[in-house]
Amino acid sequence: MTAKPDLSDFALGTFSVAGAAPFAGLVIDGRVIAAGAEPVLQLLQQWDEAFPVLQRLADDIRGGARSAELRERSAPVEILRIHPPVHLPRNVYCAGMNYRKHVIDLIMSQSGVADQPGLSETERRAEAEKTMDVRAASGEPFVFLKAVSSVVGARDPVPLPRGVTRPDWELELGAVIGRPARYVTRDEALDFVAGYAVVNDVTARDRINHKEMRFDWLKGKSQPGFLPFGPYLVPAAFVPDPQHLRLTLKLNGQVMQNESSADMIYSVARLIEYLSEHVQLMPGDLICTGSPAGNGAHYDRFLRPGDVMEAEIDGLGTQRNKCCAEARLGG
Repeated sequence: MTAKPDLSDFALGTFSVAGAAPFAGLVIDGRVIAAGAEPVLQLLQQWDEAFPVLQRLADDIRGGARSAELRERSAPVEILRIHPPVHLPRNVYCAGMNYRKHVIDLIMSQSGVADQPGLSETERRAEAEKTMDVRAASGEPFVFLKAVSSVVGARDPVPLPRGVTRPDWELELGAVIGRPARYVTRDEALDFVAGYAVVNDVTARDRINHKEMRFDWLKGKSQPGFLPFGPYLVPAAFVPDPQHLRLTLKLNGQVMQNESSADMIYSVARLIEYLSEHVQLMPGDLICTGSPAGNGAHYDRFLRPGDVMEAEIDGLGTQRNKCCAEARLGG
């Protein structure tokens, strides 16, 4: 049984109304109230000071002396446009091949372990599982960058680029950094997380040529709209354990991905430890932690115009993105 975050408190997001400038807002019981003049990215620059202020504001809304006043100044989330909660993140780091069952399925479907003569299906899978155990114990994560320009909101359309024939979904847990992090250990790594969010690392499979070992992450990962992010940023204080969250993605109402983050090969803490060894992590950086089994490549079913992806993670909210053909510039 997975432990769900306590969302009886608040989440943080970026919203706008009637084409006005986006603003940072607290989300409480389905309503949004402005959290001040600073955007979420600015709040993350001073997260240790900002979080207690936001907590007090949430407490006031819930029943303090200013409750009625603050309620009058809030709006139901349904009437607002939902932008990416960090509008926009500084950098986007993505962990590849980070779910055990997913990678085992990939190994079984490719040459090597899966093709060893004389081994039964069960024996081949056992060999693949042993490979994953070794990787988890002594290997290191595989991380690539994704363009910030690929980020869209949790209700925005996802344009399918011209010429892409195998666009795929990849529901992932996103972790947003709230303090500068360099050379941190995994034991302290989660202290550097401001909050968690739903992300979908949409991928053009036909632009990543695995057979020829030409991993073109630019063409395969960074197309416009290829990273729905949100709807909200849930403070890390309300997520007891990021390794026990249920991830579920539906395509046109049918469940395609349904897995626990416990299946990660490298935990969120290990990913932060690894990244901080090689780069300077900054407040507002987004880490996408890998996708579980059940991508379109598994089903040989890829995204088409009109498809609707609904992506949900325990307590972090739900995305609903409709796919469309990418519009041609100039009509």
